[in-house]
Amino acid sequence: MPDARLEARGLGLTRGARLLFTDLGFVLRAGQALILRGPNGVGKTSLLRVLAGLTTADCGQVLLDGQPTSALASAGRRAQLYLGHANALKDDFTAQENLADQLVLDANVVSLDEQLAALKAFGLWQRRDVLTRRLSQGQKRRIGLARLALNAGSRGKSVWLLDEPTNALDAEGAQLFRQLVDGHLGSGGVAVIATHLPMELAGPVQELQMQEGA
Repeated sequence: MPDARLEARGLGLTRGARLLFTDLGFVLRAGQALILRGPNGVGKTSLLRVLAGLTTADCGQVLLDGQPTSALASAGRRAQLYLGHANALKDDFTAQENLADQLVLDANVVSLDEQLAALKAFGLWQRRDVLTRRLSQGQKRRIGLARLALNAGSRGKSVWLLDEPTNALDAEGAQLFRQLVDGHLGSGGVAVIATHLPMELAGPVQELQMQEGA
């Protein structure tokens, strides 16, 4: 399938004596999203980490544009953006400093003006110089939204791997998130999103209901 962007083949993973998933596979082409469903502890986060190359599966392959991600090494990582369920922010950095720090990790060169514009777009202009420890959970999540916005489009990441991205967001924040993902899919990106919440997206969406040992 030459038009496939992200593919999983026969993935299996155990934790100790516990089987999280086995023979798991899917194909996402440009413009498609996969929603991961299931109760806590069934392996949604672990699957995202396998796709991101942060955890090694017991068996199977992850392919990006037809090539195994293990062979792509740094090139594969440059194409992927992983946002975990934890905010991964530094408490003693300001909102703007945290955004800049994360963009460095993304190897994404973004001007200060662009960073400030993104913070303003997501309601953080008045909080841009506030230490992150003083921000609400929803405001911390909005730093992640600004990061997504700056990783969209032609210079951004083609594969978004997102773990409970709308947790702590209000209705407006959740809508801004959906607009970001719709724009990402519309520009030919793909997304894998773990969530317990309803997720209505404009692009083609697959759902994977995960169960323990499935």
